[in-house]
Amino acid sequence: MRIIDLSVSLSSEGNLVRMPEITYLNHEETAKSYASAYGIEPGDFRESKYAAVERVSLGTHDTTHLDAPWHFYPTSEGRPAKTIDQIPLEWCFSDGVVLDFHHKRTGEGISAKELKEAVDRIGYVLKPFDIVLVRTDTYKHYNEPGYENLHPGMTAEATLWLIKQGIKIMGIDAWGWDRPHKVMAEELRKGNREQFWESHYLGKDYEYCHLERLANLDKIPKPCGFKVAVFPIKIERASAAWVRAVAILENTP
Repeated sequence: MRIIDLSVSLSSEGNLVRMPEITYLNHEETAKSYASAYGIEPGDFRESKYAAVERVSLGTHDTTHLDAPWHFYPTSEGRPAKTIDQIPLEWCFSDGVVLDFHHKRTGEGISAKELKEAVDRIGYVLKPFDIVLVRTDTYKHYNEPGYENLHPGMTAEATLWLIKQGIKIMGIDAWGWDRPHKVMAEELRKGNREQFWESHYLGKDYEYCHLERLANLDKIPKPCGFKVAVFPIKIERASAAWVRAVAILENTP
């Protein structure tokens, strides 16, 4: 099989609004720091070298991640909203579908009509539990200043249409699933409250999850006929968790 990495790299370098903090301890440093814990001398380790270790500090919504219903609202469909550790793993491995919207401009919304047309163009019929991936190519600007405000986003009507097709997990190769927060905030100040985080708030009434900050959707050679795996790290009571998202394709001649 062929596996395509759909995740961005976690790095402490770049221009993101929130940067991860990564502390790297090399083999010599850990020999010194761990020797006392073991009651030995650093020189007792082979060539005074022990095991390299890293310590990472980052938010659950940083890097490639899956948002759980708990992120959207305390309840979903009238019940307590699922946290990330409660997401059924069956949702996280399924047939994948890529819908191409890389022609859309910064700040534009993707409508339900456009979504339906994109599905029709590839000759596919969505079925429950497909994992739908929205391609914008915004990931190519990851780590550039302003990355969080460069993408088009999904409208509530488009998100609802996917939910009505039985889709539980959907994702985008951009900072967020909705339109950029800068655009939504400007509209809010002008009195447009309905479209402020409209797809996120949809989670109150309809249970679903979305992936944010995917990458390489343009590297998947076909719009359907492949598998997607997006298993989240099991963080107790969390609203989201990091995933190593991948597309899995069977080898063909």
